[in-house]
Amino acid sequence: MRNPLLIIFFVLFAFSCKNNTEKINPTIESISESVYASGIIKSKNQYQVFASVNGLVDNIFVSEGDTVKPGSPILSLVNETSKLNTENARLAADFADLNSNKQKLVELQLAIDLAKSKYNNDSLLYKRQEKLWNDKIGSKVELEQRELAFANSKTALESAIIRYNDLKKTLNFNSEQSKNNFNISKTVENDFLVRSKINGKIYGLLKEKGEMVTTQTPLAIIGDASEFILELQVDEYDIVKVRTGKKVFVTLDSYKGQLFEAVITKIYPLMNERSKTFTAEAEFTQQPPVLYPNLTLEATILIQTKEKALTVPRSYIFQEEYVVNADGEKIKVKLGLKDYQKAEVLEGLSKDDEIVIPQN
Repeated sequence: MRNPLLIIFFVLFAFSCKNNTEKINPTIESISESVYASGIIKSKNQYQVFASVNGLVDNIFVSEGDTVKPGSPILSLVNETSKLNTENARLAADFADLNSNKQKLVELQLAIDLAKSKYNNDSLLYKRQEKLWNDKIGSKVELEQRELAFANSKTALESAIIRYNDLKKTLNFNSEQSKNNFNISKTVENDFLVRSKINGKIYGLLKEKGEMVTTQTPLAIIGDASEFILELQVDEYDIVKVRTGKKVFVTLDSYKGQLFEAVITKIYPLMNERSKTFTAEAEFTQQPPVLYPNLTLEATILIQTKEKALTVPRSYIFQEEYVVNADGEKIKVKLGLKDYQKAEVLEGLSKDDEIVIPQN
């Protein structure tokens, strides 16, 4: 009795296995190829605020959530060394000011006037003595003395004029240089007041009063008060399919069960070497009513859609190019568009063919 029972058992088992091998036909339907991306919400024109100088946070003029305009003060820094340098530059500018040194020029001008009077007088005496000499009056020594006095007066006058011009040039240079140094110091001092560059909102203040900051320290985060963008991270394997203008379907943890549409507006061409992703930006076609920077999101970027495509479930495909027909034969197929559940078959199958799930 054992042998007939075993035969019956194996027959039933084989029949059961055959019935469990589900056969399907390819389906003609629409299929869409899409790319997954994760990301965050950012306010438009969002940026981190940095100071151009080092110092201590002295005053904070805004609070988180405040709106600001271009030029609105955000916070001020203090640096005693810089203040002293500015004061020294001011004192130097006052000391070197041309108006403060006019007396020196007046003194040299008086010296020029005196030298000119002596020159004119010695010139007249020399001409008289020369005329007398021509009239055979006077001695040769007297003529030579008058000539020497005249030459010395001429040299003294020229020297006085040169000294005057040199002093005037030096005073002008020192005055302009000290003013420039003072203006530079004032400009540096103005750098200690950090201002907003845009119309926007203060989303974050990252430092408190009394903290030491450098030019590498972010101080605040500012962005547009009402407009937001999506910052997406796209895998390097998918980025070649993504183009500006592509439609994006977005889900947010803050809006459970809701789907929002957006459009790709920008693709940054440099890959992040750590994450092996590219950054893309998108804008909502209809923005949710309330958004905040850094909200997390998941996005599906629609690459292309095809109507009346011959499709099969992806679970029926193995090695990315084969299916198994109802007789258990391996058939090579050419695939087209793919989504997460099905794939388009371009060649190798018709809608009347039957296929089964490949057995491991």
